[in-house]
Amino acid sequence: MRVLGIEGTAWAASASVFETDDPTRASDADHVFIESDPYQPESGGIHPREAAEHMGETVPEVVETAIEHARERASEETDGESGDSPIDAVAFSRGPGLGPCLRIVGTAARAVAQRFDVPLVGVNHMVAHLEVGRHQSGFSSPVCLNASGANAHLLGYRNGRYRVLGETMDTGVGNAIDKFTRHVGWQHPGGPKVEAHARDGDFHPLPYVVKGMDFSFSGIMSAAKQAYDDDVPVEDVCRGLEETIFAMLTEVAERALSLTGADELVLGGGVGQNDRLKRMLREMCDQRGADFYAPADRFLRDNAGMIAMLGAKMYAAGDTLEIAESGIDSNFRPDEVAVSWRAATESVDRSVRAETEVQGAEATVAIEADRVVKERVPRSYRHPELDDRLRVERTRQETRLTSDARRHGVPTPLILDVDPERSCIVFQRVGDADLRESLTEPHVRDVGRYLARIHDAGFVHGDPTTRNVRVGRRDAPPDERAGDAREQRVADTESDQHTYLIDFGLGYYSDEPEDHAMDLHVLAQSLSGTADDPERLLSAAEDAYREESDHANAVFASLDDIEGRGRYQ
Repeated sequence: MRVLGIEGTAWAASASVFETDDPTRASDADHVFIESDPYQPESGGIHPREAAEHMGETVPEVVETAIEHARERASEETDGESGDSPIDAVAFSRGPGLGPCLRIVGTAARAVAQRFDVPLVGVNHMVAHLEVGRHQSGFSSPVCLNASGANAHLLGYRNGRYRVLGETMDTGVGNAIDKFTRHVGWQHPGGPKVEAHARDGDFHPLPYVVKGMDFSFSGIMSAAKQAYDDDVPVEDVCRGLEETIFAMLTEVAERALSLTGADELVLGGGVGQNDRLKRMLREMCDQRGADFYAPADRFLRDNAGMIAMLGAKMYAAGDTLEIAESGIDSNFRPDEVAVSWRAATESVDRSVRAETEVQGAEATVAIEADRVVKERVPRSYRHPELDDRLRVERTRQETRLTSDARRHGVPTPLILDVDPERSCIVFQRVGDADLRESLTEPHVRDVGRYLARIHDAGFVHGDPTTRNVRVGRRDAPPDERAGDAREQRVADTESDQHTYLIDFGLGYYSDEPEDHAMDLHVLAQSLSGTADDPERLLSAAEDAYREESDHANAVFASLDDIEGRGRYQ
């Protein structure tokens, strides 16, 4: 099989020829030819009109070069005799991306498909970024971290689609870095320049914003610009940017591994070319016993090779387009793609129940007969100063908010002992299993009701995933009486409760409806990644929230706004 791929979503005019005997798996016989002509703005970032003009000039050239290569390969197979079409299909980036650029690529793809009378395949650019890593690694169903210019998100395959487990709430990771470098006066692209200057810098602390498996870069960029304006050495600011942004991406990737039970991670996207990011991800995976794969740089940056490779899978699955139905979609989200080339039974979710020890997203949890010992062990991938600060702050906050939640009528485990310097908490053991192992409407209704209670009390959970809720019998140890009188009254009146909120380490105090809405957004994403019927369960949780909360209207208005900020909404 020989597939021509055409890419041009924003800046890289690229064409490729992918040859394979079996598109479902990588082999030594695979052959990938890539011809690219990237757009380089004279100053500032990518200008849509200039990028489209570049595509109009260069896409025909790179496509003709790739077609000529395909002819040469076909001629070698037939001992120089001219035969039928040198390609079996044409795949093109259908979106997401800049509309003017995508239209040029789509027009070129249709013309080539008609010229050779071969099928047309429309590829989602972001799914191609992750599929090239999955194909080459041989991993079965990994968590996928996409880190590119306009995007940053975590994806996992379940029930026929790639589910968004987490994503940026404002700008893409590459765009965020470029905003800083434009402020400094450096030419696009900014990522390689930040990487080069960071090697000579000392760590400068910047805001660290993780909400469940979502994250935000706008505050970091503002703080980095201000630090530069305040005469902090640019090398130090660059070091702080890398250590902070990439630690956030690595942490949320680990959270996704913990949520799903997966032990495989692949990286995609142009920012993935950064050596520091790859080292962080590899160290994290090594620390938790997971496998990590990053494709070669030519497959990380925007390229037609990944389009051709995914196009071959889709073509083999019969997933082709009629010319009349081949319009582009500049807002084409990866979770909108009906995944035809994978079995519906495959899943990133691999629930493994632990009886004595759990390796969480940032802590090791030792399970004893009547208590649980949670220790936030150092994360070697993070800068030591950042790691120490996060572990101590989160331990103290978890202790405080767990007790506050209980005082406001939310079942939580009692805290039996705390050692902030060791980042260690000893909890009462509660429940029999995580919520993800018992996803029922009554349980998720409890979660919705409990979130409403803590929000009305003025704080958020921060990470209400199906791993951070316990369900089952109430199993209180004798020394429960050590709690204060009000805590004991709550325990007595809720002795029949079977759902408990745990792990408040990312929580904080806030009366803002948007912060409360983020809890519901995180819950929705975790249900999407671990439940067979997430919509029904989420609806039950939201109904219970509305029944319980005094501020539900404002919270759900903010939730609509948050969900509209997801990339390409």
